[in-house]
Amino acid sequence: MNDPQPTLRTQRRLETQRRIQAHAVRLFTERGYDATTVAEIAEAAGVSPMTVYRHFPTKEDLVLVDQHDRLVAERIAASSADRPLVRRIGGALVDSAATLTGGGRDGDPVANKQFLLARLRLMIATPALRARHLDNHYALQQAIVGALGGSALDPDAAFRAHAAASACLAVMHTALVRWAEDDGRTELPELIAGALAAAFGDDIAETDPDE
Repeated sequence: MNDPQPTLRTQRRLETQRRIQAHAVRLFTERGYDATTVAEIAEAAGVSPMTVYRHFPTKEDLVLVDQHDRLVAERIAASSADRPLVRRIGGALVDSAATLTGGGRDGDPVANKQFLLARLRLMIATPALRARHLDNHYALQQAIVGALGGSALDPDAAFRAHAAASACLAVMHTALVRWAEDDGRTELPELIAGALAAAFGDDIAETDPDE
């Protein structure tokens, strides 16, 4: 009888988090990141400033926090270890982009795409967010290496994993900037796949038929 309660609490927590973040991104876009206060975001979301900080410990987190690291790591962990590293990582980056711009957030692909675009534009335009984005980039690289084996890897294998992750993330960054500049007219998974193909070869982001 105790099992449903944590699930309900988790669901309510996620709904509150999404509502706060949606209002934050809207206000940052309308008024500017620096001109918008956490108190204003809390009022718009119908919560207290303390609740905002409980879900998002820093103001930057209101833009940067998402499920990308988890999605990429899960996809890599589920991929065949026999595939080349860049194919495992590249395929995961393409698939996670499809999830983030698809029906994963409130079931509305158009809203998901516009929400991600708004966040990306804020990251590009705001110096404080650009600096924190580098930290997130490093955290994603660590998540990728962890999904590839992490501490179980020998030093040479760990080096190769870090190198492959770093190279793929640099390619993804190029695709993200192009997507924002293009106002999302091209599908993000398509752009990432194209960037990976330009860097590593045409078959790099192909899906493993066994997966």
